[in-house]
Amino acid sequence: MEKLFLNHIKKNFPSLLDNKFIIAVSGGVDSIVLLHLCMKLKLDFVIAHCNFKLRGDESNNDEGFVNDLAKQNKIKYYSKSFNTIESSNNTNKSIQMTARDLRYEWFESLSKEINVKSVLTAHHLDDSFETFIINLSRGTGIDGLLGIPMINNLVLRPLLIFSKEEIVSYAKENKISWKEDSSNSKKDYLRNQIRLDVIPKLKNTNPDLLKNYLNSVEKLHQSKSIIKDKIDDVFRDISFKKDGKVYFEIKKIKKLSNIEAYIYELFKEYNFTQWKDIKDLLDSQSGKHILSNSHRLLKDREYLILAKNNKTEKTRLLISKNLKETNISIGKLVFSKVDKITNEDSNTIFLDTEKLIFPLKVRSIEPGDFFYPFGMGGKKKVSKFLKDEKVSLFNKESVLVLETSKKDIIWLIGMRFDDRFLVTEKTKNITKIQLN
Repeated sequence: MEKLFLNHIKKNFPSLLDNKFIIAVSGGVDSIVLLHLCMKLKLDFVIAHCNFKLRGDESNNDEGFVNDLAKQNKIKYYSKSFNTIESSNNTNKSIQMTARDLRYEWFESLSKEINVKSVLTAHHLDDSFETFIINLSRGTGIDGLLGIPMINNLVLRPLLIFSKEEIVSYAKENKISWKEDSSNSKKDYLRNQIRLDVIPKLKNTNPDLLKNYLNSVEKLHQSKSIIKDKIDDVFRDISFKKDGKVYFEIKKIKKLSNIEAYIYELFKEYNFTQWKDIKDLLDSQSGKHILSNSHRLLKDREYLILAKNNKTEKTRLLISKNLKETNISIGKLVFSKVDKITNEDSNTIFLDTEKLIFPLKVRSIEPGDFFYPFGMGGKKKVSKFLKDEKVSLFNKESVLVLETSKKDIIWLIGMRFDDRFLVTEKTKNITKIQLN
């Protein structure tokens, strides 16, 4: 097992040979064997232990066991206790899900604190097969059939090629001590029911069950790779990037042979799950959008526009009469006095100084805003102007206005200034404002 583990590390986790990492050690046989194997290879690591306070003295004894083991082997040790039940009640999540979230949140925080890039957990082949069964029972795609991923950002799982039986056998052969988690024998959770009732019966019908599952996973990974290549080709064909956003051409999406399947593959990595809603978005009115916990997908005429779901801070900035320049979110405003109008464009305007009532204000647009756009001969709502200019919802959020202290809009910065501040024959002093 040691030789196989070493070759596995060299092939799939070579960074562990030269860089420090964290091993999550619960005290159970899986994590203790992982710890033992890493010590055998003389790798550079620290130990992290989570006490979820769910099993009373047993939880505390596990913590003490891991602590003593770290001291005996002179390994740096970190531990953290959680009030898991209280957290579960506050979030309305199950105990299992709460414990999982608390564990990985702490691992991420600890890794930053001690400057390491990997956390090893002791998930094994049986764990992955259990996940496969659970996902299969709930309905899933290829990703769900793959079980537990070997690498998931920060987390690495080098024992996934070994069965529980192999791990226990190795521990006994090497006289390695461990702690048993009594909750693993309870059937309160679906995973335990599958582990204790379903999988043993499947193994009885086919002794090579896990070996065959591992072979199937390898084939599924190959299929996934082929699908990814195809999706990458489609992505390049139907989309383009602009200003940090991705634009998908709706007419090209509609030409795809299986729209639902392509929608899933194209948008799943952006945390969307509303597949029917995304399909319906293709034929919806402009302005409609769908949110995931990280992104937004907007229908804008002939495009679906994908952008990160960042909260936009409202801009409010006062500008005094003598200010020469100031930085804003979309660039730098430069103020100067000039004798005549020279090169005027959307980023450079010339105004009648006497009509500017200070302090001026730079702010984000607000509902009900209106102005008198230069060259249009009348009053217009800002929202209607932006719509006519075909400014998307995402870009509207970054639009800023310059207004007087009396709240008269002078300029949609970088777009159009207000007719009321136009330089005329009667103008005595001219103010030039430039967006750089």
